[in-house]
Amino acid sequence: MPSFLVDDCFVYYEVFGKGQRLIFLNGSGSNIEAVRPLMDILGKYGEVAIHDQRGLGKSSVPNGPYSMGQYAQDALALADHLGWGTFAVCGISFGGMVAQELAVIAPQRVERLALLCTSAGGAGGSSYPLHELDNLSSDQRQAIYPGLLDERFTEEWFESHPNDRVYGNVAASTIDVEKRRGEILQLEARKNHDVWDRLHLITCETLVASGKFDGIAPSINGQSIASRIARANFQEYEGGHLCIVQDKRVLVDLIEFIFQPGRGDS
Repeated sequence: MPSFLVDDCFVYYEVFGKGQRLIFLNGSGSNIEAVRPLMDILGKYGEVAIHDQRGLGKSSVPNGPYSMGQYAQDALALADHLGWGTFAVCGISFGGMVAQELAVIAPQRVERLALLCTSAGGAGGSSYPLHELDNLSSDQRQAIYPGLLDERFTEEWFESHPNDRVYGNVAASTIDVEKRRGEILQLEARKNHDVWDRLHLITCETLVASGKFDGIAPSINGQSIASRIARANFQEYEGGHLCIVQDKRVLVDLIEFIFQPGRGDS
């Protein structure tokens, strides 16, 4: 099983494809299995490395608390393990937060940066406090969560768009006690995310993408991020927090930006 150690953390990873090197950083509570279809697609265009972030998936659950800096250092340790000096980075949601942290502490290593459905924290705006959902009953979470994913997701919307209902279901909590501990530690680290005052340190070409109806990381948060990065381009897409599967243009633009830079230039 491909893995490496970061201090006391055993980190599981996989690599897809060959070509332009990309580190992909996953969202809250997610693991490699959850995004394997996306990795299979991206792996057709370049060499994509992804790891189960500490506390999640097949990685170990070291004692906490965890910091956003640790998550960024884990990603850098993956690059070091693979022998990658420089690489592109794509982060979605929580992964976008880690990607920002990585790009401000090691800007010389990031060739291109894609930040999807994420927030900078601080004065740039924070994403919805997902840790607060743990204090609610399952019925309360089910009532709130669909509208966070996409502000249009109401019962009336699902009646006229039945295929969207699958997006609005609350994911079941992890049963494994240790992995649930890892999820909680991740949410605690997420709560403290604030890279706003350091975004100007990011020097590479950056794509910031937001969903128009995202209730977790509102589009205005993406605009704020782009305003602080000298070489950033902001794009807004149809859909919400899952716009990467709701609007086919997101994946097309992401692939072009990461793997085919300059293709759209005149």
